[in-house]
Amino acid sequence: MGKRRAGRELLRSLSKKQKKHLREFGEEHPFYDKLLLLMLLQLCFPLQSDDSDKSSAESDSETEVEQVSGYHKLLATLKTLPESESEEEEDESESEEAEESEAEMDSEGSQETGEAEGDEEDKNDVPEEEEGSLDTAEQMLSQEQTDGADTSCGPRHGVIEEFTDVKHESEFSLETNFMEEESGDGNADKRDSNPFKQHMDKELEDKEIEKISTLPKTSSQSQWPGLGQLIFSSTLEKHKSLKADKEVDVKQLHLHKPLESTWPKVNKQFLSSVDKASDSPFTPLQRELFCIMNSYRDLFYPERNALTNGEEIRHAYCLHALNHVLKANAQVLSNNAKRRDRKPGSDSDDCRDQGLTRPKVLMIVPFRECALRIVHIFISLLEVNDKKKIDVSNKKRFKGEFGSDPEEKPPSLKRPEDYEAVFAGNIDDHFRIGVAILQKSMRLYAPFYSSDIIIASPLGIRTVIGAEGEKKRDFDFLSSIEILIIDQADIYLMQNWEHVLHLMKHINLLPLDSHGVDFSRVRMLNLNNWSKYYRQTLLFSALQDPQINSVFSKHCFNYVGQVAIRNVPLTGSISHVVVQLPHVFRRLEAESVTSVIDARFQFFIDKVLPEYRDAIMSHTLIFVPSYFDYVRLRNYFKKEDLNFTHICEYTKKAAVCRARRFFLKGEEQFLLFTERFHFYKRYTIKGIRNLIFYELPTYSHFYSEICNMLKATDNGVDATWTCTVLYSKYDAQKLAAVVGIDRTAQMLQSKKNVHLFVTGEN
Repeated sequence: MGKRRAGRELLRSLSKKQKKHLREFGEEHPFYDKLLLLMLLQLCFPLQSDDSDKSSAESDSETEVEQVSGYHKLLATLKTLPESESEEEEDESESEEAEESEAEMDSEGSQETGEAEGDEEDKNDVPEEEEGSLDTAEQMLSQEQTDGADTSCGPRHGVIEEFTDVKHESEFSLETNFMEEESGDGNADKRDSNPFKQHMDKELEDKEIEKISTLPKTSSQSQWPGLGQLIFSSTLEKHKSLKADKEVDVKQLHLHKPLESTWPKVNKQFLSSVDKASDSPFTPLQRELFCIMNSYRDLFYPERNALTNGEEIRHAYCLHALNHVLKANAQVLSNNAKRRDRKPGSDSDDCRDQGLTRPKVLMIVPFRECALRIVHIFISLLEVNDKKKIDVSNKKRFKGEFGSDPEEKPPSLKRPEDYEAVFAGNIDDHFRIGVAILQKSMRLYAPFYSSDIIIASPLGIRTVIGAEGEKKRDFDFLSSIEILIIDQADIYLMQNWEHVLHLMKHINLLPLDSHGVDFSRVRMLNLNNWSKYYRQTLLFSALQDPQINSVFSKHCFNYVGQVAIRNVPLTGSISHVVVQLPHVFRRLEAESVTSVIDARFQFFIDKVLPEYRDAIMSHTLIFVPSYFDYVRLRNYFKKEDLNFTHICEYTKKAAVCRARRFFLKGEEQFLLFTERFHFYKRYTIKGIRNLIFYELPTYSHFYSEICNMLKATDNGVDATWTCTVLYSKYDAQKLAAVVGIDRTAQMLQSKKNVHLFVTGEN
């Protein structure tokens, strides 16, 4: 016993540094010396002589078992202890380094950094977001067994595949389950004489499909008290414009039975005293939005605000999506019972109630925190009361992977309120998860072909779809999507809009494989490859942008029609500029949308840049929304050997700190600054005296934020501050968001430069 204790004490006596050294240097450390290892083994398991061998032979087998288990226990201690503790130590050091770098950037870089400058900065530029995605993927791969996951497939056993819940496959199968009598939905056919059945059961003709594909849409306008100006458009016929209901009875909405009682409780937090007095389960905004959703028209709402109405909208579309899934599944389960009781040889065409694949709803959201909130809303809507809790599979794993770390320290830097609202919680943008819902149970991490709802980010869904030529790619699960919800579409402009376009090209296509579908249950609309004409698209954004408008107009073919909210801004974000600053809006001419990029660059280098080459016009910040324009300007500035520095979303932290310091001290005359960097960081750039907006910002409030940065410099002289904005006739939407609709109309009619002087009260 004494020798064994000595061996254990020797292991415990190692410090954290020694254990870290053990992992880093392996055999070079004395601890891994073979002689020392033999000595350690002898301390615990002394080598026995021949006599001892004879005596040990006489002993029973239990002693041998004890010795073997102790030996393995020692080796396990040698392998795991240093590794785990050194990992903790490395994590602590990495977090400390990140905090130091963050503080260094915010302090304006008063101390010199020892890294190389110049061209090395460009070579070392690495997308920080991609690094974050890689870190998250590694964490997912290293996730150990939770709620039924297999621990034998850890990182040490090689790369594991993405976790999906196969354990509950039969329990959540639509084909093998039947409607529960106590659920009260056995009379689904009678009950569902509502928008769901009216929309899905309508049979289109070939002529109507041809009209939708070829003819332009006819439009009509309507004014609603809450949403404002609505544009109704349709190809088949002029549908009667919807009227906003002042009062809504839950029973008249044809909600599935559990939702009638749970929705008023879940939505109670958003109701004002007036709504509660009128006993309305919806806010005025939700009432009008849900009225459009429940009619199964496409919807584009460009006034989503993370601070004010973001959660209201999320709850509304979650109610609509869940209502759709519950009705569709209830129809399938009810028909299962009919088929079971039917006599052999009878006709079964009346049971066509499915698509070619099971997923019905696709929800595209930017961050894991958004998916977490959506699932929580689903759970709340399905739980009738505290006593009747629903069974949620893999809930613990979901909270661990999609929730935020409670021990994570909040950043010490002060950011605007809208930034804190958008980037709250877990902001990883690479994820996807399948959700299956069956009566009183929910299954998270369901395989896509066994899911009713898929929640994913654009990057997460893009990696599954893949690209042409790749061996491992799959998009058959998108073939029968009936509701597509794209929330916070403006954020995807800052991430990668190509992922959204790639998704729209691969949705509602005929699958390449049958995936075990019963074709006798498949709707004719799916067999005819008409799914896209029945798909409802709900698009929510914080702004109107041509790229978002293009998706809504060119990739949405709903036969019922579309509704777009088109309110024009009356004032614009220029009214929030608090510094006295002259604004010069310089108009450039371009023949087409495609030629405006080259026309803007030529106008800038010929007309604008020469005015700022003089040393007097130092401390000039050039705000560039597009990364491609930024690269083009950076290359031109290098070619002309101009005194400049640059910051973009791919610039390393040390290089950002160095660029901010050089610009503040006046060592660099120009600073190229991208909108994506400002979106993700929101740093205050000090030392600005001259502003050039190479193009109007995507987010209109960025205009006032950048202009108000001039007051951050104490030694600046107000009279020398300038602001120049380049615009063309194709920037009408962005221009209206900055200066207001009235000024925009005047500026587009006149071809002269416009001078505006903002006093801080305009």
